Amino acid sequence: MTQFNDSNTNARVDELHHKEEERLIASLASTYGYQYVNLRDRPLNADALSLISESDSRRGELAVFARNGYTVSVALKNTNNEASAFLLKSLVDKGLTPEIYLTSQRSLDHAWERFKEIGKTTAKIKGVLDVDAEMIQTLMKDIHSHLDISERVNRVQNERSTMSTSKIIEIVFGGALALNASDIHIEPELATTRVRYRLDGVLFDVCTVEKEISLHIISRLKLLSGLKLNIKKESQDGRFTFDVGPRNVEVRSSVIPGAQGESIVMRLLDPDASSFRIENLGLNTTLHEVLMNELKRPNGAIITTGPTGSGKTSALYSFLLHIHTPELKILTLEDPVEYKLPGIVQTQVSDKYSFAEGLRSMLRQDPDVILIGEIRDREVAETAIHAALTGHLVFSTLHTNSAAGAFARLIDIGVDSRMIGSAINLILGQRLVRTLCTKCKKERDITTEEQKLFQRILGTPVAIHSIFDAQGCEACSMNGYKGRIGVFEAIRVDSAVENAVLNDTREQAILEVAKPQGIPTMQQDALYKVLSGTTSLDEVSRVLDFYHIDD
Repeated sequence: MTQFNDSNTNARVDELHHKEEERLIASLASTYGYQYVNLRDRPLNADALSLISESDSRRGELAVFARNGYTVSVALKNTNNEASAFLLKSLVDKGLTPEIYLTSQRSLDHAWERFKEIGKTTAKIKGVLDVDAEMIQTLMKDIHSHLDISERVNRVQNERSTMSTSKIIEIVFGGALALNASDIHIEPELATTRVRYRLDGVLFDVCTVEKEISLHIISRLKLLSGLKLNIKKESQDGRFTFDVGPRNVEVRSSVIPGAQGESIVMRLLDPDASSFRIENLGLNTTLHEVLMNELKRPNGAIITTGPTGSGKTSALYSFLLHIHTPELKILTLEDPVEYKLPGIVQTQVSDKYSFAEGLRSMLRQDPDVILIGEIRDREVAETAIHAALTGHLVFSTLHTNSAAGAFARLIDIGVDSRMIGSAINLILGQRLVRTLCTKCKKERDITTEEQKLFQRILGTPVAIHSIFDAQGCEACSMNGYKGRIGVFEAIRVDSAVENAVLNDTREQAILEVAKPQGIPTMQQDALYKVLSGTTSLDEVSRVLDFYHIDD
């Protein structure tokens, strides 16, 4: 008996039915003044699709399939669905403008299937970046320079995949970790968006991203940071975390509006505190001995000074970990808490918990040692001085250009000059300079002009006749430098300095009476590091002024 296989026939019939359905939907769309879309014939944008959850999309019989700036394309099966009307309003509330298309059930089923593909890389909850940790670890091994990042990003953009946003985010973060970047800058320009890393304190261009893709990236990062998507003309600050194997990396993000769109800067904070060791700071022998003696004292204040990004907080953390013992109660008040220190109680300021209020509360906790993130105003300064005078060891920072300038700054804030000598033990000034790559640094002879500079700053002829310059190799991503080290100055508040503060707070007057302490100036410390081959003369000249200082 002859048997017939109807599978091919049934398939053709189903296809005819589907085509008829599509023609019917297209006709209805035209009749009711809507646009028509067949989602099976076009790529779906993963970030757009993720604006509404899968369960809500199914309930509302819709799918968000594309986004162009603040306009989103939404495919609907039924314009009379109450759930879809509610979801459309939710998009409007986010500052988005929905553009309506009619579509078929088959198209929606196709779109909903895509949720399975993007599930692993979509941010499930605010503040946690759920990315492929194995992929980032692989990228960290494979990326050796910023050129590798540009090549990979361009490849992803050319693929035109629904996963482009997630893949580029993985590449950008993986590259940042591989190259030890401290910050990621995403800066929109007229036609494209520029991505830059801050490597050892200097910004480098790493890639450009197409404008449309960058909008999705910034929206994703804002969502992760807990920021409002519909606010485009105000600055916002947030933070999120992501795991890379055993490492937990915290990201502090800042978004500001600009002429070409929102710009976002992200500071990468690795909570590993193992690097906070006094030995890693780069203190010269004289200052190291002075600091060790000051850290043994049970009370008084040690203040670090310098501009933003000069390593002040890292220095204070290393001091805390050096003196930390189970017998000491150590409290910190920071804005924000950047690194987690084991065995130390760390608190963070907020809109309802200011430095002044937090410091007063901390003093009621019976601490032995207090770290205050920054002395910003009179109330905080006076409370810190009071704590230092009443049996507490206090660490804090102050934004001044030099250690000598801190005295005038404290008085300007409102601190009584008569209390400074009794309360403050030591004031440090610091900067960070890049260290030469040990694999490619190039030795050369010191020029006559350079010898004169060394003799003028150091006050003595230089016996060393060669220094090193940066060159560049694969080990340092062709930069010539790898890592950073501190250059320091310091003033102990002895009786001579205390008298100077009472009578003449000019920096030169304070420096003059502090000379017998024998602590090298910051310029001297920097030149000693040049002579030792740690850094280059070009680098320290970039950071410090050697030509407009008093002899």
